[in-house]
Amino acid sequence: MGARPQFIKAFALSRELRRKHTEILVHTGQHYDYEMSKIFFDELDIPKPDYNLEVGSGPHGEQTGKILEKLEKVILSEKPDLVLVYGDTNSTLAGALAAVKLHVKVAHVEAGLRSFDRRMPEEINRIVTDHVSDILLAPTKTAMAHLKSEGIAKNAHLVGDVMQDAMEIARERAKKSKIISKLRIEGKYVLATLHRAENTDDRGRLSNIVDAFLESGANIVLPLHPRTRKVLENSGLMKKIDGKNIKIVDPVGYVDMIALMDGAEKILTDSGGVQKEAYMLGRPCITMRDNTEWVETVDAGWNVLVGAEKKKIMEAIKNFNPKGSRKDIFGGGGACGKIVGILEKFEKK
Repeated sequence: MGARPQFIKAFALSRELRRKHTEILVHTGQHYDYEMSKIFFDELDIPKPDYNLEVGSGPHGEQTGKILEKLEKVILSEKPDLVLVYGDTNSTLAGALAAVKLHVKVAHVEAGLRSFDRRMPEEINRIVTDHVSDILLAPTKTAMAHLKSEGIAKNAHLVGDVMQDAMEIARERAKKSKIISKLRIEGKYVLATLHRAENTDDRGRLSNIVDAFLESGANIVLPLHPRTRKVLENSGLMKKIDGKNIKIVDPVGYVDMIALMDGAEKILTDSGGVQKEAYMLGRPCITMRDNTEWVETVDAGWNVLVGAEKKKIMEAIKNFNPKGSRKDIFGGGGACGKIVGILEKFEKK
């Protein structure tokens, strides 16, 4: 694991795994600053990683290659029965490739997700990881259908979403969070996250998003990813925001983030994980992407895709107000127990 969503998934699953089994945690160092990494281990009681590969940032090929090279040595040294990978990052792909090339079994948590946009590096990571994995652990029925259509459903299992398990624990802890008062947030607010390269690396898209935020007049709270902050500063867009209706804050830990999401009127994001969390919390989600791997949340009416179109973003901030109940599309909890049971049965084969 090496990125925020993976720390959260590991937090939930590690507790269950360690009841009977030995788990060796490898932190690739893909997210390497405190706010994006260590704080998650501290507040979620994730066991200290046995290895930190410290690869840092870099182009996709370079980062994936470094993880692959370093992880191969760990696998050769530890000789695990199974390598478990989470999600769709470069750490996921490198972990799967390192294991399969050394003839070690691979299990993929969150298998079967598809956005059908191969311009996204995450989409390539998902597809390749699924096709080399021995055990596919799918969070939703839609994910299972994708695996079946690709002819790799033989060892696929519908287990629900481990982030639902994590959410249940974190939401209880979030009741004690003081983050809203600490940040001096008053009244209604919209919580935003912005980090995906398709938005931050395209000046036109980024400018449209910033303009939509400003012209909406909404009270927007924006915990800013370090990379996005740098892009905004270098492009001059940060000066445009200063003193306006956008409150920029440093990244926060998972529990504080859940508290911010739970208190928000709506959520603006380009993150896959945040779309899910918004749905689980019953918060309207406005997704600043042209597609999503979490189509179930859109079909349920609680998530709307607006791309980077200024008018669509502003319209959604003003008028997107889903009503009614939300279908249980993520399994309702208990995914971690199901996963451990599947791994134990596979081990006995």
